[in-house]
Amino acid sequence: MWIVHIPGIEHRTGISHAVLGWLLLLGAGAFAGMQATGPLTDRFGSRTVVPIGAALCSAAVVLPGLAANAWTLGAALLVLGVGNGCLDVSMNAHAVQVEHGYRRPVMSAFHAAFSLGGVLASLVGARTLTWNLSPVTTLGTVALAGLAVAALAAPALLRPTDARHPVDTAGPAVHAPRTTPRHIWALAALALMIMLCEGVANDWSALHLRRVLDAPAATAALAYGAFATTMTVGRLLADRMAARFGPVALLRHGASVAALGLTAAALSPWIPVALAGWAVFGAGLSGCVPQLLSAAGHTDQGAAGTHVSRVAGLGYLGMLAGPAVIGPLSHAVPLNLTFFLPVLCCVIAAATAGIVRPARHTPAPLEANAV
Repeated sequence: MWIVHIPGIEHRTGISHAVLGWLLLLGAGAFAGMQATGPLTDRFGSRTVVPIGAALCSAAVVLPGLAANAWTLGAALLVLGVGNGCLDVSMNAHAVQVEHGYRRPVMSAFHAAFSLGGVLASLVGARTLTWNLSPVTTLGTVALAGLAVAALAAPALLRPTDARHPVDTAGPAVHAPRTTPRHIWALAALALMIMLCEGVANDWSALHLRRVLDAPAATAALAYGAFATTMTVGRLLADRMAARFGPVALLRHGASVAALGLTAAALSPWIPVALAGWAVFGAGLSGCVPQLLSAAGHTDQGAAGTHVSRVAGLGYLGMLAGPAVIGPLSHAVPLNLTFFLPVLCCVIAAATAGIVRPARHTPAPLEANAV
């Protein structure tokens, strides 16, 4: 919803595109929020932290609509970034807990819901803009709706079920390990590469068709639409594929398919083939990040929040870095050739997919009434 209102808020605050670009980097406040929330989730439980993160993120979304200049907009984006980071880590840690009880992959379904939420927000935001509603009105309404959802969902969240790592706020606090295992940092590095690829598609897919293939603006917009659609559909199907073939096969073949799709898009002189390439790229990437987050969360149930925060945090930095890296590279080589950087990232992910192989243990089932 914030993204839909960027042009209007930019105009009202009187800032330039360059200033806006720098202010958007304050969204990296999400990284700080992620790193702070991981240990808090391990200590107090995701059941406690998720509603707080959801409330903070919901309340903060109205702040950019209230901004009057560059300074207040920067402060608003910093707070929104922190709120988004808090919610991101805590809800993924809770998804790990749900998956642990189901004894089958469900992480991709949560990420599919995230994608569907983005589609819904863009449609609602576009409609409210045609009604000439102010950003404060729209974002304020969304904030109230988010607060209501957080309050309604809180009682239904699962309580900690792993007896080996109880969360007892009345007794001694349970702390995550002081050092993060190298295995987790390896997962985080892969998340950075995969989400760098997603960031490239978000910001450069339409520009690729427009600048390189001289496609009409309406046709060029279909490139990101194709990517986002197959990304969402792929996430809806990825859990079944992970259950049947395993997370290693899903990551390896998904990253390989993504590399082939982006290579086809980059090298094709024909618009239809390029569109198909971006669609295949989205389908291949769709199940990759959920496998990395799931593997991080299941490594140690007592430190799931901290481990998820490391993987999600570096992944988020990759999302920010992708578009920023392609810009300077495009001054040295043609834009379509810069896409071989994300292709290389996909190849590395495919070659090292064995890192998500699950540990040999049997997860404890959820209580019947919790399911």
